[in-house]
Amino acid sequence: MRAIAVDDEELMLHALSRAISASPDVKEVVKFSNPEQALNYVKENSIDVAFLDINMRGMGGLALAENIIKLRPNSKIVFCTGYEEYAIPAFKIHASGYLMKPISIEDVQAEIDNIKGVRKTEKLLDVKCFGNFEVYIKGEIVSFKRSRTKELFAFLVDRRGAGMTAKQICAVLFPDDTDDAKNTAYLRQLVMDLKNTLKTVGADAVFCHETPFYRVDTSLIKCDYFSYLESGKPEFLGEYMAQFSWAEETCANLQIK
Repeated sequence: MRAIAVDDEELMLHALSRAISASPDVKEVVKFSNPEQALNYVKENSIDVAFLDINMRGMGGLALAENIIKLRPNSKIVFCTGYEEYAIPAFKIHASGYLMKPISIEDVQAEIDNIKGVRKTEKLLDVKCFGNFEVYIKGEIVSFKRSRTKELFAFLVDRRGAGMTAKQICAVLFPDDTDDAKNTAYLRQLVMDLKNTLKTVGADAVFCHETPFYRVDTSLIKCDYFSYLESGKPEFLGEYMAQFSWAEETCANLQIK
């Protein structure tokens, strides 16, 4: 989990950052005493959670939170303040948590635990496998710069969260090319492109690389294929990822089912 901490009082910022860093769930915490600098960071980097002081000079915490949510809709906001009267406006913008100063390590971890529970049920992408393969976020089609990048993501969705090695992926995506070194180098480019594409739409958590395996986190995806296997709904009409020849095997299995 990547976090930012923003407070214009240096002592408070240090204490907040230290409490966040103590969480085993946080891999990185970046701290800012300037809200504008924090916002510039979020423009260039995806985050999972922002811990924000509300009463700051210049851009206040509420305004900063609204801007962060516009840039990173899937990020979570936890407000940190010494003033109880800010609680109502904070929750009006759907904050995930509200901490009263002084803030302890236990307080921060309780909020992180709550966020983890929310994220487990949160679907970041809507994936359509029946017919042609398409990926949507908030009703809009996700645009892939390369058709092969889209195909890579489709193959990982087809595997339903199973980890696949680079060799296994290349064998499916490039079946007629025996140049392993070239294929592996090309796959690395596709992986980077996929990461960037998902990061742009705030869904980078969907793609997982745990050496040597690549996979997707199916808990973060709403998918007609997954739903059909679980409940028989929606109805399968005989077409599955129609633009990819390697998907014919899964399509045949679905027809038998």
